[in-house]
Parts: sequence; C-alpha cells; structure tokens
Amino acid sequence: MEIDAHWLQTARRMDSPNANDRPEGEVSAVVLHGISLPPGEFGGDAIERLFTNTLDPDVHPAFAAIASLRVSAHLLIRRDGECVQFVPFDRRAWHAGRSRWQDGDRLRCGLNDFAVGIELEGTDERPYREAQYHALAKVLQALMDRYPDITESRLTGHAWIAPGRKSDPGPAFDWAYLRHRLARG
Repeated sequence: MEIDAHWLQTARRMDSPNANDRPEGEVSAVVLHGISLPPGEFGGDAIERLFTNTLDPDVHPAFAAIASLRVSAHLLIRRDGECVQFVPFDRRAWHAGRSRWQDGDRLRCGLNDFAVGIELEGTDERPYREAQYHALAKVLQALMDRYPDITESRLTGHAWIAPGRKSDPGPAFDWAYLRHRLARG
C-alpha cells in the first residue's frame, strides 16, 4: 500500500467534513479504535453516515443519541479488510476526543492534534478478523514509511488514551498478533 497526497491509494475515499488543520502539522502516532453501528452489528453504511453527518436518527434506536455528533476517523477497516478513508492523514480527524498520552518524558493532551485515527469495525468482545489484521499491518507499514515519526512504539488504543471513558479496541483486539504481523513485514 502507498500513500499519495496523504490518501491511502487503495482505500475507498469518502470525505468527512469533521476535520480541520493540525495545529503543528505533526503526524507522529496512531490511535486504534473499534466501532460497530448499530452496536454489535456489522456491515451497512451507518459508520460512513456517522462520519459524514448523514446518520438518520430514526433508522435505529441507538442512532438518536449519536446522530448529532461531529466525529470522524482517518480510516475505517471493515470486517473483510476493506479500507475506507474519510480524512487525509495530514489533517486532524475528530476521533480521540478528550485524550492524554505519556509521550516519552512529557504528558500530551489532545491526540487528535498529532495522531492518525484508525477505526476497526468490531466490538470489544468479538474477535477481529484476519483480513482486518492483514489490512491494518499494511496500512501501518505505509504510514511508517510516509511519516517517519510513526513507529511501532507510537501505536496505542483509544482505551489507553481516554481511560475510564473509552474501552476500544477492547480485549478482543490481539496486540501481540498485530506486532507479529508488523515484524513479518
């Protein structure tokens, strides 16, 4: 996979209005998330609709509380490994919310400012699929090639940067397996 003009060439592109300029232009970390809409269901276009502000609150009872949210991610990796990109990597997607991270010797807040947000279609409890790990490893390698400040040590989960508020990608995500996939190239 290659990144051209801050877009993943192999991803289906769907522009989200929920983005803005990064204050320092820094792209140096990746936050992994998990999402399913409706909760616990896969497929369909609800995630894309959420990230493009077109989610109909009347379609499902769970949508009423979230349809007005203005959120996005740079990339969604579906259960079958398909990648959908919403925001170019050099812009700030609105994925991490209130967040903080120990970055070496300093505590940093607001990871949206410098991190790429990748959503994996899934839940905290159900295992992610091989196709997702395969696609994720390729995407991460492309990001590391394009943005040298992103290294394996700069990958984190939403739960770790928003403790008590978020739990994704959850215990079903196999961090050791991802690291194994990355080591294999």
